Amino acid sequence: MPYFKASDTISGQEGRAYATIQSQNVEMFYLKNIEATVEKQKAEMKAIGRRGVQHKATGWKGSGTMTIYYATSRFRELMLDYMSTGRDTYFSITIVNEDPNSQTGKQEVTLKNVNLDKVIMAKLDTESDMLDEEVGFTFEDVEIKNSFRDPKLG
Repeated sequence: MPYFKASDTISGQEGRAYATIQSQNVEMFYLKNIEATVEKQKAEMKAIGRRGVQHKATGWKGSGTMTIYYATSRFRELMLDYMSTGRDTYFSITIVNEDPNSQTGKQEVTLKNVNLDKVIMAKLDTESDMLDEEVGFTFEDVEIKNSFRDPKLG
């Protein structure tokens, strides 16, 4: 019976991420993890003669979180600019998964029109050896530039 080989799983450390902020490409070397999800928005519908509720997809929303080492002021500066001037910044984040040990190849996904929800402006923590912070965001579009190949079964 065919099976999925462990060597084709994707290591969470094998990859990279880039942000394009105000036409500047920034490698996100301070990133610990990032997760972006799309959630369908649905309307409920009831019909005569049917007790159950039906659902119809009406749209979607994209949101995510990233945990970063507390080693960059860039997101605080973007938030401060919004606070001071009212000018909001939208940018893109490209996430590349590429594990050289996997036969599945590379996946490259770009989140477009990323907008920050919440940023820690200052932090101290006597219990932490390494400061980090969680940054929430939304996004308005996604592009998949490269897709994983189907794994070869063992």
